[in-house]
Amino acid sequence: MEVFCVCGNPTRKDRLLLKLHDHFPKVRLPLWATLLAAVLLAGAITLLALWCQPNALRSVLAVFRAQPLLIILNCLPVGMLLLVFTCLLRNVFFAGALANFAVCALSIANRIKIEVRDEPVFPRDFALLKEAGSAVGTYDIQFPVPSIAAVVVFSLVLVALGLFVGSRPFPIARLRGWVGSLLGAAASFAVLAGLILTVYASNDLYNSFRVSNAYYIPSVFNELGFPYCFCHQFTTYPVDKPEGFSRSEAAGWDQGGDTGLGKDVNVIMVMDEAFSDITDSDAFAFTAENDPLPNLHALREDPHAVAGHIVVPGFAGGTANTEFDVLTGMQTNALAAGTTSSFRVVNRNLDSLFRVFGGDGYHTSFFHPGDDWFYNRENVYRWFGAEETVFADQMEALAYKGRWVTDDYMAGLIEQEFADTVAAGETLFHYTTTIQNHMSYTLDKYGESYAYPEVPLNTAVSDEVETLLRVYTEGARDADAMLGRLVDTFSAVEEPVVLVFFGDHLPYLGDNQLAYAELGFTARPEWDALTSYETPYVIWANDAAAQALDWEAAVASLDLPEDGRLSASFLGAAVLELTGRTGESPWFDFLNQLRRELPVVQKQAYQLADGTVTDQLTEEQAAKIAKWRQWSYYKLMYKEID
Repeated sequence: MEVFCVCGNPTRKDRLLLKLHDHFPKVRLPLWATLLAAVLLAGAITLLALWCQPNALRSVLAVFRAQPLLIILNCLPVGMLLLVFTCLLRNVFFAGALANFAVCALSIANRIKIEVRDEPVFPRDFALLKEAGSAVGTYDIQFPVPSIAAVVVFSLVLVALGLFVGSRPFPIARLRGWVGSLLGAAASFAVLAGLILTVYASNDLYNSFRVSNAYYIPSVFNELGFPYCFCHQFTTYPVDKPEGFSRSEAAGWDQGGDTGLGKDVNVIMVMDEAFSDITDSDAFAFTAENDPLPNLHALREDPHAVAGHIVVPGFAGGTANTEFDVLTGMQTNALAAGTTSSFRVVNRNLDSLFRVFGGDGYHTSFFHPGDDWFYNRENVYRWFGAEETVFADQMEALAYKGRWVTDDYMAGLIEQEFADTVAAGETLFHYTTTIQNHMSYTLDKYGESYAYPEVPLNTAVSDEVETLLRVYTEGARDADAMLGRLVDTFSAVEEPVVLVFFGDHLPYLGDNQLAYAELGFTARPEWDALTSYETPYVIWANDAAAQALDWEAAVASLDLPEDGRLSASFLGAAVLELTGRTGESPWFDFLNQLRRELPVVQKQAYQLADGTVTDQLTEEQAAKIAKWRQWSYYKLMYKEID
C-alpha cells in the first residue's frame, strides 16, 4: 500500500493532492502487468495507425490474415518505441500517449501525402520539413478530421489513465533512478535500431510478401502496413555523403551562369525502351533487305548527324536511372556504395535540362505512355522543372501493340506537341520515354497469333533464345521506324529541330544473360565493364537547325571521342553545348569539360579521350571525379531552387 506523506504545514495544493489521493488512489502495476499493458497498447496504437491510412482497415487485416508475419512486423517497432518512452517516463500510459501521437501523426501525414502527391512518407522526409511547410499552401489538402480526432482522444485517455495507474518500482534497486531510465531507454532504442538495420532492411523479406502491385509504392504501403514499410525505407534508396564534402565549397561552384546564350532550335529527345543495336553483331546475318535498323544506319552516315553509344547505369533494366543521368548530369551509380533508385532519392527541385531550356523561354514537356506513379515520375519531373507532363491516362485514343502503347503512337503525339508549340509562337524542349519494347519477349507479347519475322543467325542458339530474339527484334524494328518517321516529319518543317534518339538499356534476354551468352557477347573481355551497358544514340539536325548551329563547326567543337562513346550523364550536357548554351550553367559546363578528359565513367571503369579503358586514374582525374560526386550531393541535398 502506498503512503502519501506531506511534511510540515500542508499548503492548499498539498491538501488538494491529499484529497484527490484519498478519493482516487493510484494503482501500481507489477512488472508483468506493465509489460502486458505495453503489448496491448502497441497493438492498439498499430491498429489506430492502420485505420488512419487511406485504404479500409478491413482490407489491411485481410492481407495480414493471409500473411500473419506482417502483424508482428507492424507491431514490433511501435512496441519498441513504447518501451523507450516507458523507461523515460516511468509510466506505460504516459508513454502510450506519446507513442500514439508520434506514430499516428506520421500515419496521418502519410495519408495526406498519398492523397495529394500519390507518394507515401519516407524517413528522408524529416530532412525536408522546411520545404514541406512551404509547400502546404500549394495543395488543396483535405485533413482527415475523424482520424485526427480519434488520435487526440485516445492520447488524452491514455494520459488520464497514467494519472491514476502507475508501475511498481523496478525490482533492481540500482536501476530505479534516472540512470536506470536512461539505460532502459537506450537498450530499447538499440534493439529498435538493430531491427531496422537487419530485419526491416531485408529486401528478400520485403519482396516475399504478396502485393497487388509491387511497383506502386503507395499501394505497397497500404497493403503491407505503414509501420513496417516506413521502417523498411530507412535503409532503402541511400545517398552517401562523399568524402571531403563541403557544403560551402560546393555552393561556390554552383554560382554564375547566364540565360539566353543558346540558339533557338527546337530540341526533342526520345529515350526508346530497350533500343539497342545488338543485331549489328556478327552473330546475326541480316542484310540490307531485312535490316531491322535501316533508319539508324542511314543516320550514322548523314552529314547532319552524330552517332555513338551511351553507357547507361544498368544492364537490362533501370529505365528511370538513365532518365536521371541524362537529364541531370548526375550518376545513379555514384549516389551510394550499394544499389539505389535515383528517382526515389529525388525529393526537391533539381537542376536539369528542363530548367536550362526553360530559363531560355522554351516550352518544356515530358511524355510517357505509362502510369504517372511508376518510378514516381509525376513528382520527379515536377522537381526537374518540366512545364508539362503527360502520362497514359491523359492521352487520347491510345494505340496498343499487345499490352504496350506503340512507338508509332508516341511519334504522332510528339509531332502534335511540336505543331502546338510552334502555333503558340514558342520553342520546344521535349523528352519522351517510350514503352512498347518492354519485356517480356515471349510469343504472346503481341498476341497469340502474331507472326514474327525470322531472325537470321550465324550461330546456333536454343529455341528459347530464338524466341526471345524474334520478339525483341520486332520491337526494335518498330523503334527504328519511329526514328525514321520523326526524321521524315522534321525534315519537312521550316523550323529548326534537333532530334536526340537513344536507348535506355539493353534488353533482358533470359535469366543469367542467356541470349547474350549463346550469341557470344559474354565471352568478350570488355563485356562486363562497358559494353553490357551500351545503347546507341544519334543526334540529328534538320536543315534549318544545321544552318542555325553551323553544324560541322558545332560538332567539331564538342571534341567527342572517335568511337562516339559517352556516359549517359554527359549526353544532356553535350546537347546543351551543341545548341550554344556554354556559359548558361556552371554545372553542365563542368560536365562538358570532364567528358573531354573522361568521356566514360562507369563505376570503376573509365574510358580516356584516346579510347583507352582503364581502372586507374591520375591524381588530377580522381580529384575531378571527386568534385563531380561532391557537387552532385550538394544539388541533391541542399541547393535551393524556387
